[in-house]
Amino acid sequence: MKFRLIMVFVDDARLDPVVEEARAAGATGATVIINAQGQGLQQRFGIFGLELMEPRSVALILVEERRADAVLDAVSRAGYLDESLSTGIALELDVVRAVGLTEHVKTLAEKCPP
Repeated sequence: MKFRLIMVFVDDARLDPVVEEARAAGATGATVIINAQGQGLQQRFGIFGLELMEPRSVALILVEERRADAVLDAVSRAGYLDESLSTGIALELDVVRAVGLTEHVKTLAEKCPP
């Protein structure tokens, strides 16, 4: 079974809808990293000239290859990723090799045969 990793970088407020929609589209879960920091196209400076970085959350969603397009489209809509410069981004990567998924693969095969 082949997998893809979808990485979604969004504002904290949009994280829950993104993960919920990913599940609805066929993802079985996500690993979330909170308090990531990011810079946009333009640097922003605050008091004393210190650079302000936007707090973000990162959702790492490992999905079966055949479900990847639907999940990526769902997280894009849920996170409003194409609405403005500052809403976030999502990307999809091929997973060459993954371990620790034997039971996950069995469960997926039972629920959704190829």
